[in-house]
Amino acid sequence: MQNQKQHRATTPAAPGPLASFARFVLFGGGAGLLSSSTVTLLAGAMPWTLANAVITIASTVLCTELHARFTFGTGKRAGWHEHWQSAGSAAVAYAVTCAAMFLLHLFQTSPGTLTEQIVYLAASALAGLGRFLFLRLYIFATGHRSRTPATTPPPKASLTSPPAVLAAA
Repeated sequence: MQNQKQHRATTPAAPGPLASFARFVLFGGGAGLLSSSTVTLLAGAMPWTLANAVITIASTVLCTELHARFTFGTGKRAGWHEHWQSAGSAAVAYAVTCAAMFLLHLFQTSPGTLTEQIVYLAASALAGLGRFLFLRLYIFATGHRSRTPATTPPPKASLTSPPAVLAAA
């Protein structure tokens, strides 16, 4: 009993889907807005695709840490495995934003900054929704976390199963 109380005190409860989504929007959306303006600034000094790659890498590392600790309630840092999986989903998001910008420039040869921002943010939002689902259901899913032997409850006895002493005999 004491061990269960200690485990509850040190491991935060995973937030529900709505709370996770709100946190994801707060952290991911905040990073997305910051990324959007930063990509525009960097694109003046380098090709837009390269600027987007640099910002995507930096924001992915930051957001993976934030999502591991706060959004999905692991309460600990993300490991290399989570970072690589998150990077894979970020690569898909990167491809979505690049494709959206490519299509914009294909149909409008010189769009304004506002139009670029709207297209970039819309593509980022669509990619972000996909990332949320992937992170929540796969990378940081509560069923994938391993439990330590000290916190695993003993098996419950039932009326249909023999006591452990009889089963071992």
